Amino acid sequence: MADSFSMLPLIAYADLNNPLAYRHGSVISAAQYITDVHYGAERLPSSNYVLLACQDRYAFAVGFGAAMVRGQSCLMPSTHTEELIASLASTYEALYCMTDDPACVFGLPQTQVGDWLLSERPSPASPPSVPLIAAGHVAAYVYTSGSTGLPVAHPKHWDKLVINVQSEGARLGIVPGSGYAIVGTVPPQHMYGFESTVLVALQNGAAFEAGKPFYPADIERAIAGVPRPRALVTTPFHLRAWLSEVAGPSALDLLVSATAPLATALAEEAERKTGARLLEIYGSTETGQLATRRTTETADWTTFDGIVIHQTEATSIASGAQVEGHVPVNDVLELKSERVFILHGRTADMVNVAGKSTTLDYLNHQLLSIEGVEDGAFFVQGVTTEGTGNTTRLAAVVVAPTHTVETLQTELRRKIAPAFLPRPLKLVTSLPRNGTSKLPRVALLELIKVSSHD
Repeated sequence: MADSFSMLPLIAYADLNNPLAYRHGSVISAAQYITDVHYGAERLPSSNYVLLACQDRYAFAVGFGAAMVRGQSCLMPSTHTEELIASLASTYEALYCMTDDPACVFGLPQTQVGDWLLSERPSPASPPSVPLIAAGHVAAYVYTSGSTGLPVAHPKHWDKLVINVQSEGARLGIVPGSGYAIVGTVPPQHMYGFESTVLVALQNGAAFEAGKPFYPADIERAIAGVPRPRALVTTPFHLRAWLSEVAGPSALDLLVSATAPLATALAEEAERKTGARLLEIYGSTETGQLATRRTTETADWTTFDGIVIHQTEATSIASGAQVEGHVPVNDVLELKSERVFILHGRTADMVNVAGKSTTLDYLNHQLLSIEGVEDGAFFVQGVTTEGTGNTTRLAAVVVAPTHTVETLQTELRRKIAPAFLPRPLKLVTSLPRNGTSKLPRVALLELIKVSSHD
């Protein structure tokens, strides 16, 4: 591990003429990227902090690199509400926003990435100088939801990020010389998207597609638009939709999934239709990426090299050269060794109804395995006090055009205990998923209030 005073390169490419990004039909070399980073860094305001809000993945990568060259730390919240922006502005002195959206209305000073990305930038010098970044620099602040409703910042140091994405690359096969092109359906501000679509490319000599495709046709178009070998970094929701709606999905060489448990049947379908091996990644915003498994082969997760997990009476703790200290894991893990474990679900997802226990992950798996169910989710509607104890009230919202509530309840009775049947179960046309395909509980509660279906 590098000491905090050493310097580590922003990118690692044996040949700077190799592709770093595919954007709007053009190939952008590593040399052009470095040129854009230096050019952008000269035009950034003086500050220690920048809200990095670029949606285009290449603009994000340039903004990130430029900020790093200037010694700035990038704030990467997943939402941009007025309350959050005001809180960040009052916390981080001289905070400004870097964006590629000309219509951005955040109440912060703004630097537009697009102005010098698209028209003013010079051609690369020969050869351009790769920036070196202090190992101990706080490269980013990533965020989790806080108990007050405002996100909580978690600092990520440059050396730990580098170690982790190099370990990830070794595990996935995205290594120098492999020539991978990475398509991602997750935003770069999310820890998974940040590590697995941007940093894993920059630190392993790969390239990424600059867009953020969401709908199945857009995902297919993005995959078909980059050369092989190619990888899709996605979520179970995006993967399920893409395979369901695209008749002949393009071939892949690697599939990566995270943010939610992946059903084995879906993993098998994905590998069969694309010809690629599929690896799930396990991690969190607090810990970063920790482990992988080949879903079609095993239930066991194996940590990245250098990461170990040990258990206390209260929780599991992750540590290692790439982890920010000794970090509690907010999941129920069954350790087979300090590097191999079985995941039993999030601690917060455990539910107890009428003396019976299960997890929301298990219930969602059973729901999504019903033929005709396109999307759906169980969630805790509330907890009521009955007699001397508390009773959890479960609800579910489902996208299933060929079903009625009654037929769904009948199918669920075949799969789960009666105590866990959702009341209510609402049929809807779509679910309010965010950019990483997760479902905020407040949005689900609102959905069952306004839905007119029974």
